[in-house]
Amino acid sequence: MPTNTSTTVEGPLVDTRWLSEHLDDPTVRTVEVDVSGALYAQGHLPGAVLWNAYADLRHPDYKPVGARELEKLLERYGVRPATTLAFYGYAAHLGYWLARAHGHERAVFLDAPREQWTGPWSIETPTFEPTRYRLGPAETLVKRDALLEWSGVVLDVRTEAEYRGERFWPSGAPEERGRPGRIPGALNLPISELRTDTGFRPLSEMRSTLRRHEITPEQPVVTYCTIGNRASQAWYALTHLLGFKDVAVYYGGWAEWGTDPTLPVER
Repeated sequence: MPTNTSTTVEGPLVDTRWLSEHLDDPTVRTVEVDVSGALYAQGHLPGAVLWNAYADLRHPDYKPVGARELEKLLERYGVRPATTLAFYGYAAHLGYWLARAHGHERAVFLDAPREQWTGPWSIETPTFEPTRYRLGPAETLVKRDALLEWSGVVLDVRTEAEYRGERFWPSGAPEERGRPGRIPGALNLPISELRTDTGFRPLSEMRSTLRRHEITPEQPVVTYCTIGNRASQAWYALTHLLGFKDVAVYYGGWAEWGTDPTLPVER
């Protein structure tokens, strides 16, 4: 990250103490990322804003928002290129990857459940003076059309039940318009083989798992799940922890692919 004595950290991981120390830091914007606003409404870190993975980051047909829509979201919350985005919550990895994929370098995240926060909670929704923000070219982001011609490894990090087509959503809830299954040719590596609920597995264990699946650092890899959070976790493990050089995320995920009748599905 660029040098700034008030916000510099070693790498993108922060803990609850760091978040507590920066609650009133105007150069930090704390963002809770979740699939609904229920927990945020019950209580969130003071000064935190919400990124709803469906309402803010996707359209009603599940297609991801474009760069300009993401820019508007950043502008609404007063974000500038010098602002440090600090993500926490259920989909913190998704928030971090999305920011970095669009060129926002000053981003950190809490790799832990929100329940680890022992400080004060707030039910107030903060407001900020809007800014003007322009994102850079998107990187490590693959769209569905490019994925149709992908020659590298397509890594499905959903559960085996989702991969086999036994369920559409991770919870098992039905999707009337969608088709369960997988992207043709995708390999299944459930994210649970790379991390637990509390963090990533030891490096030696993750390397052994990847070797067993015949996935090597020399291969180009694109990860996907349903809405992008598990895929972002895999992207982080492969790039930040295991040294893979060519890893991208298909952000559309199964929420987009499985609801588009024109795309091929394998079961």
